[in-house]
Amino acid sequence: MKTVEIYSDGACRGNPGMGGWGALLSFNGQEKRILGYEAETTNNRMELMASIEALKTLNQPCHVILWTDSQYVKKGMTEWLAGWKAKNWRTASNQAVKNQDLWQQLDLQAQRHQIEWRWVKGHAGNYGNEIADQLANQAIDQAQKAN
Repeated sequence: MKTVEIYSDGACRGNPGMGGWGALLSFNGQEKRILGYEAETTNNRMELMASIEALKTLNQPCHVILWTDSQYVKKGMTEWLAGWKAKNWRTASNQAVKNQDLWQQLDLQAQRHQIEWRWVKGHAGNYGNEIADQLANQAIDQAQKAN
């Protein structure tokens, strides 16, 4: 099984507002950079989209080390997801899970792989995280220029 390292990040200008996501995928010394944009979104949705889209690019099951600077994404996948699913997408306080559509997509993508979810401090000079952040902001910049 191939081991792929992924750094994912989301950005939003206004929350809600214009948003972008980016991811850096590394395998065997090769890098792939992906990015995307949404006109009206939230930072949390962009953090989720970065991980979803990165995992979608993998065309076979892989061992994935997925780095995120979002505790929301990491804790969602490692601590909260099983409980949400058991409670029919309700939180411990019986509220509807926010961003359920994206959590379900991420769960579906994650099931294809063996994933180690890891947290990295954002804006702290980590190469992969800095690239993912640049990609997320580049997506917003490109969309603004196009409009």
